[in-house]
Amino acid sequence: MQVTASHLSKRFHSGGETLTVFDGVSFDLASGTATALTGESGSGKSTLLHICAGLERPDGGTVNVGEADLTNLPDRRAAAFRRAHVGLVFQQFNLIPSLNVADNLTFQARLNGAMDGDWRDYLIDRLGLSGMVARYPEQLSGGQQQRVAIGRALATRPAVVFADEPTGNLDEATADTVMQVFLDLVAQSGTTLLMVTHSERLAGMLPHRLHLSGGRLAQ
Repeated sequence: MQVTASHLSKRFHSGGETLTVFDGVSFDLASGTATALTGESGSGKSTLLHICAGLERPDGGTVNVGEADLTNLPDRRAAAFRRAHVGLVFQQFNLIPSLNVADNLTFQARLNGAMDGDWRDYLIDRLGLSGMVARYPEQLSGGQQQRVAIGRALATRPAVVFADEPTGNLDEATADTVMQVFLDLVAQSGTTLLMVTHSERLAGMLPHRLHLSGGRLAQ
């Protein structure tokens, strides 16, 4: 599914002052492509990603994911669209402590009525989780928890995945391993990926890049 951002702007107001995070940001992500979004700390990368996912509203401009204008959809309809078409992966794993690995992984898919048992089993095997489906998040390492979070995001076979520093809490070796599995599964699914990362090493694993600096975007 294609993602098109047109003339996005975002400002924050504090103490009578206005801070422009970015202004006039436009880009297209072709369906099935994987793109890293890089930039200095505080440049607005995460804010831009959240706007693209419909989690925040811009001050100006629009975001279309496929035919849906997420910028102008009411919150309830935007949430329904995300459940059906979008996968989200964050630096904080956001697993449900009271659910085991199997139930965490399938949580979103079950909510959406899109559970595919064969795909679930494949994800569990490919993510190296076969021996731990009955464990709970507190019984997992950081790398294992992130694998579950990735599986949960992909369990619905989403058309688009938005990932915000998905390996930021992992050591370098674990991050590289998890990232390669993630990218392999994204490519296999034909999913469009936009991933925020501060790591040049991880950004280099993706074929496309956008760089946010000084409120502007360089491709």
